[in-house]
Amino acid sequence: MKNTIRNAVDRIVKLAILAAMSIVLMLLIRFPIFPQLGFLEYDMADVPIFIGAFMYGPVWGLVLTFVVCVLQGVTVSAGSGWIGILMHFIATGAFVIVAGLIYRGERRTLKHAVLALCAGTIAMVVTMIPLNHFMTPLFIGGDYKAAQGTVWNLMPYIIAFNAIKAGVNAVLTFLLYKAVGKLLKLRIVK
Repeated sequence: MKNTIRNAVDRIVKLAILAAMSIVLMLLIRFPIFPQLGFLEYDMADVPIFIGAFMYGPVWGLVLTFVVCVLQGVTVSAGSGWIGILMHFIATGAFVIVAGLIYRGERRTLKHAVLALCAGTIAMVVTMIPLNHFMTPLFIGGDYKAAQGTVWNLMPYIIAFNAIKAGVNAVLTFLLYKAVGKLLKLRIVK
């Protein structure tokens, strides 16, 4: 019983560390990929979330995604409001579910890691097409149909942005996973 509680507390502390890393990364590293569309900003905030999903599975990855999305949505990205929180949760959640399901249990191999990251990237990009088409006009405001037309005209940039952001974060996850995993394997709660 004591070990079960200790393990649960240890996992929660490590997930909290990953959430804090995510917020710090978003504060430190943010820049537009396409300068003419400054709202399409790259950030590394998803890397600790992807690492958490690889370490603890898709369910804990989704929990981490939710916590980070809410924290970012009320602090760093407060201007995007509930729409930003929801879009971030769905986009990152799509990656986490797909990648986490592929890379779990007996499938923790290099081949499955690469497959999981590639599939997660595709899942995020594909998810963001309809999400941007229907949700971004709510954020823009004004005439919904006109805003949808604007978003649709920007869709090549939006798709490229999501592919670049998810792809770069997937590569960074691949490069950093073992190092961060080793640090987090240290027993925090004794």
